Amino acid sequence: MALARELDAALDGATEFVWELGSGHGHFLAAYAAAHPTVCCIGVDIVSERIERARRKRDRARLTNLHFLRTEGRLFLETLPPTTRIRDAFILFPDPWPKSRHHKHRIIQQSFLQQLASHATFDCRLIFRTDFAPYFEAARATVTANDQWKLTDEPWPFEAETVFQNRAPTHHSLVARRRPSFPPAISPPAQKDVEP
Repeated sequence: MALARELDAALDGATEFVWELGSGHGHFLAAYAAAHPTVCCIGVDIVSERIERARRKRDRARLTNLHFLRTEGRLFLETLPPTTRIRDAFILFPDPWPKSRHHKHRIIQQSFLQQLASHATFDCRLIFRTDFAPYFEAARATVTANDQWKLTDEPWPFEAETVFQNRAPTHHSLVARRRPSFPPAISPPAQKDVEP
C-alpha cells in the first residue's frame, strides 16, 4: 500500500511523532518542526495542492524531521504501525460543518477520539483550536464525555500564527491529555462446586 510505504519512510525508525491533522499549506507544522529539530513531525491533508505547497515550504527550510502526506485522518491512523505512537496531535481550525445535518462530518467525534487514543502515548496531548464557537463548545463536550481523554488547564504549547488564524477575528482553544490506560482487572477463576 502506497500510504504505508510513505509513512514508513517518513517515520524512518521513529517510534513517536507529532501529528497535525489538516495541515493545510504547512505553516504551523513547519514552524513547529524548525523549533523542535529532533522531533519527527508528520502533517496530513486531503488536498493535493496543499500538500505540494507544504512540501515546498519544508524543502526550502531544509527540515529533515518534517513530512507531509496526502491522506484522510482516519485512514492514516489505521495505517500506523502498531509500535508507533503519537505524542501530540494538533487539530487547528478544522472545517466546522456548521449546519446541524453536517455535524456528523466533524472530526471531533467519540469514534475518532477512541481511535486516536489507541495510537497515542499514555500522556499524549490533543491540541484543538477553532474560530467557530459552537464547534468549540461541542468539541469540549465531546472530549469531556470521553473516558480516554481529560481536559486540562495547560497553556497552549506552541504558538505560530497561520494565514488562516490571522484572518480569524477570534478563536477558541483546548488541550486534553490521554488518560493513562490500565489493563482490565482479572477475575479469579470460578470455583467449582465440590460434592460434600
